[in-house]
Amino acid sequence: MDLLVELYQRIDWQSIILKGVHILVVLTLGWGLMVLLKNILKKLEHHLIVKGEVEGEPPTESAKRAETLVRLIRQGGFLALWITIGLVILKEIGVEIGPILAGAGILGLAVGFGAQNLVRDVISGFFMILENQVRVGDVAVINGTGGLVEKMNFRTIVLRDLAGTVHVFPNGTISSLSNMTQEWSAYVFDIGIAYKEDTDSVVAVLQEVLKGLCSDPVYGALIVEEPEIFGVDKFDESAVVIKGRIKTKPIRQWMVGREFLRRVKQTFDERGIEIPFPHSTVYFGEGSKPFDVRMLVNARTEPH
Repeated sequence: MDLLVELYQRIDWQSIILKGVHILVVLTLGWGLMVLLKNILKKLEHHLIVKGEVEGEPPTESAKRAETLVRLIRQGGFLALWITIGLVILKEIGVEIGPILAGAGILGLAVGFGAQNLVRDVISGFFMILENQVRVGDVAVINGTGGLVEKMNFRTIVLRDLAGTVHVFPNGTISSLSNMTQEWSAYVFDIGIAYKEDTDSVVAVLQEVLKGLCSDPVYGALIVEEPEIFGVDKFDESAVVIKGRIKTKPIRQWMVGREFLRRVKQTFDERGIEIPFPHSTVYFGEGSKPFDVRMLVNARTEPH
């Protein structure tokens, strides 16, 4: 009993109470910072969703992107906050945190060397999503491979090409990314006509076709601006090429372009405008004249 009384008298209650108050203050401050961080992230998520909707992004996609970003920031922020609070509490109770920090630094260095590719992929994916470079549903060309973006996360991006093949790219290995359907798309056409045709008349016919396409209730709704005809673009071996562009809603350029070419073919056939195609004549010299020449010679030599 005397031993317990002696131990009780030796306890520095003033120091314990003071450290307890310090720990309570640190925990309260940490809780307040956590609440503040939650509110800031909630406002950030709302801002990102509104911004995405203003830019024409579907509400579900903008919400998904904002939620992904905010979740990552929240996890990283909470982890850093509570690690700091834990170190402060350890220091308050008399634990030397110097060796802990040194050991954590060495461990982090070792993990960093072993998982540097993973870290690179995550950081690259974070900025790709943050900058809205590409999203699910876009048609993109990544490292020379094109396809529809089916999945996207912080480590990889998944494309499916026209043949159904799935291509998986770690975000850190992406050296070139071309988004063909961001905000708007375009169908660029090259119409080849025979050299004998009047280019001004053909341009007028193309404008007529484009006007009919824009007034169509189905295809006109997919065109976002007045189509452009740039004019004669080049002289090919067998054709004069007229270039133009039709701006459409994202990923609708091929649908509109196919209908445009169908109408051009029908209109050219009706107006007698020639669409040239490559052809060759095989000639083996005087011993073997072309078929039509040989028939003409035989017809002239036959007795009447």
